[in-house]
Amino acid sequence: MARSEEQNRLARERARELILESAIELFAERGVSGASIAEITQRAGVAQGLVNYHFGGKEQLIVAVIDGWFDALFGLPSVDGTADERLAGLIDTVIMATGYALPLQRAVLAMQLQPSTHRLFAEAEERYGDRALVAEESVRDMFRERGAADPEVEEIMLRSTLEGILVKFAVYGDTFPLEEARRWMYRIYALPAPAGPLPLEAPPRAGAIRLRAMGAVREPLV
Repeated sequence: MARSEEQNRLARERARELILESAIELFAERGVSGASIAEITQRAGVAQGLVNYHFGGKEQLIVAVIDGWFDALFGLPSVDGTADERLAGLIDTVIMATGYALPLQRAVLAMQLQPSTHRLFAEAEERYGDRALVAEESVRDMFRERGAADPEVEEIMLRSTLEGILVKFAVYGDTFPLEEARRWMYRIYALPAPAGPLPLEAPPRAGAIRLRAMGAVREPLV
């Protein structure tokens, strides 16, 4: 029996999602240059021609991954309340996202750094410029409420610290102490201690913390 137009639409949407998911996984595992369209579509279980149908080619697929990252970044939920409550919520939200979106974080980090894709990242940053300004000003307003002498620098240093945690977790994986980093940030900003740990999928801490790159090694998905 022939599929309905709605079924065809859902099948197309699902194929696009599978391509994006597979691209993120392979970009994270092998880098952008090391992942071919054939490998991406094979992992996704779809026809190779669907990349051109949905995206137009590999560069446009890379752009879609970057845009998805920006959409996720600016779509992170915010916390209402006092400036301290909003700051604590921002720290928790970003660290949670770091813990649960490792393949995407790794893929986009590589795109930020590699000359072949840095241009694409910079162009996406321009497209999302208005949303970035709103987000920056929101954080700067939060620091103004906290009485910061230089809210602009405070915003930049907060972002730099959180991005540093993201990078370290991407490199060192489960050996990087996300929960301890969260509590350290609470202390640095003189926030009340959190009531409990974040629901992160991390092994219990045993003994001294040692950052080791093997902690980030994952078996490739098949």
